[in-house]
Amino acid sequence: MDNKVKIYSIPTCPYCIRAKQFLKENNIPFEDVDVSENQEAAQEMIDKSGQMGVPVLDINGEIVTGFDKDRISQLLGL
Repeated sequence: MDNKVKIYSIPTCPYCIRAKQFLKENNIPFEDVDVSENQEAAQEMIDKSGQMGVPVLDINGEIVTGFDKDRISQLLGL
């Protein structure tokens, strides 16, 4: 099954960097959306997650706020 993963992040956020590194280590392709550059994407992230903190991961339509490794692994079937 192909996972559809989108991560809303900002370049300076250590948890965003760790989350992306974790996805790369597990060979999970993802779309990285820089919400510091893209106001529309930032609003989309807030609409989905109800908060402004990053990272927010959209994994097959399930929203994970923060770098919650266990939840991310569970949703990706790792």
